[in-house]
Amino acid sequence: MFDLEKNTTSRISHSEGSKPVHKVKVDKNVYVKMRDSVRIAIDIYRPDAKGKFPALLAMSPYGKDVQAIKVPPRPFNMEYVRSEAGDIEFFVTRGYAFVVADCRGTGYSEGRYDICSQKEQEDGYVLVEWIGQQPWCNGNVGMIGISYYALIQFLVAAQQPPHLKALFAHDGWTDLYRDISHHGGIPCVGWLPEWTAIGILSKCRPDHPMPASKTLYSEKELKRRVEKLKSNNVINKHPLLYNVLLFPEYMPLLFDWLVNEEDGPYYWERSAYTKFDKVKVPVCLGSEMHAYPVVMHLPGAFRAWEGINAPKKLVIRPEVPKRPFQEFHDEILRWFDYWLKGINTGIMDEPPIKIWVRGAEEWKIAHEWPLPETKWTKYYLESNGLLTQSQATGEVPPDTFHYKPILPVLETPYPLDPMPEYLSYTTDPLKQDTELIGPIALSLYASISSDDANFIIKIKDIGPDGSECVLSRGWLKASHREVDKKRSKPWQPYHPHTKPTPVVPGQVYEYSIEIRPIANLFRKGHKIQLEIWGCDFPKEAMDLTLSWPTWNHLPNDKETSYKIYHTKMYPSYLLLPMIPR
Repeated sequence: MFDLEKNTTSRISHSEGSKPVHKVKVDKNVYVKMRDSVRIAIDIYRPDAKGKFPALLAMSPYGKDVQAIKVPPRPFNMEYVRSEAGDIEFFVTRGYAFVVADCRGTGYSEGRYDICSQKEQEDGYVLVEWIGQQPWCNGNVGMIGISYYALIQFLVAAQQPPHLKALFAHDGWTDLYRDISHHGGIPCVGWLPEWTAIGILSKCRPDHPMPASKTLYSEKELKRRVEKLKSNNVINKHPLLYNVLLFPEYMPLLFDWLVNEEDGPYYWERSAYTKFDKVKVPVCLGSEMHAYPVVMHLPGAFRAWEGINAPKKLVIRPEVPKRPFQEFHDEILRWFDYWLKGINTGIMDEPPIKIWVRGAEEWKIAHEWPLPETKWTKYYLESNGLLTQSQATGEVPPDTFHYKPILPVLETPYPLDPMPEYLSYTTDPLKQDTELIGPIALSLYASISSDDANFIIKIKDIGPDGSECVLSRGWLKASHREVDKKRSKPWQPYHPHTKPTPVVPGQVYEYSIEIRPIANLFRKGHKIQLEIWGCDFPKEAMDLTLSWPTWNHLPNDKETSYKIYHTKMYPSYLLLPMIPR
């Protein structure tokens, strides 16, 4: 735990935070030498005044210079995604130095880029210590930023630089495999070409990055993995994906994520959850539900909350922040004023968890997650597309749907024609307002006609007028069905994703599928709906942020018939986190 007695600041009683009283001065393109003599480029913004100030560090491959561009707040899109360090002027005028760094191999920094590698983590340690010893710094350093700027905070904190005193890590993934590259073992190929296109990697650099897989595997093993992927009847029909396999340096990250189909050392090195026991500084966590963070950011916030043993806060917000994310800068200021300046802003006197409940449009305050008052309730899949609390007693035929292979969608959405088949199961109209807050699990008994397939799950709120809203999703590749019982919970199955086992066609298996948490008030007369798909459907008016092709997955390359069972022997059910009102 973080020891308050060892903090270099003393607490003072103060009900308000720092005020904007300073002007800003900047030192551009300052170079700091790393352990291997690679030089990292930083920009230093600090108050134009005498004295020493606490400092905030933001580091990413998105380009340090663009973080200072004055742009009006914009809704999330790939064009403005790189504006994620925060409003520099806001913090500097309030008495903080603000340092923005280009990760090695990006922007003005030297070296080769390798996403969240051990070297990048060690670079963060060196930067924190360099900043903490500057004559303009009071020795207290915090880290700031969302998304990539957040995830690298955990990894740097695990290096335990002495001058690092607090993190504000919002929307930071913590498991590169489960949160980012593969969901339920299914490759998430859509987002990386878009991500690369925003300028993470500079293809004209003389030190152009090399795929990490070339150092992880022998030439023979790497060739075997590539040939296996080239035989995939979806990949070998998609020019971009196939070309990446032929020329790995074209998009090295995409190549690495394709050839590393299972979880393992490549992902463990770059995932914060493997190092949570080493994170000892206070951390403020956050994300949003019911939008694109469901795919990549939300699980990281909850995983960090569970895994980090230090003073911590968790805020699940009502909507995706704009870029830059000024909506909660006042909250960030209260956090850093407390931990870096010793001002008693009262932030640590408040309950540690705050969750926005959609539909109720109000905050839920808590001290534990999942909420201790949760009534875990099973809803069973039944004939005629029903979800009921009564378990089947007889034998009924399985429900079926058929999947035909489609090409992956990596760019502009297009309507699939004909629309893919799927199954849906819906409750009767609810007789009273019903809150669901927490993670969801689906225990699904199914057989398929091929040796592998994808299960893609949706949870919807259906209004009395037929309107619908997708609240969350879950994913599982059939060959990745193995469950680690020791690491699983009834509401959250854990799949190792290390030893895929082909399915015996026609054999019934239980597929335990994790569904991302929700916080939703289903009003009286609304219905809870479960959908089961064999692929992503990329054109949904009610679900634009989740169906955008950036978040689409590699489709199964085999035509497959699905059978979903719901009998006494095979009781498929949805485990829902109901909160008594």
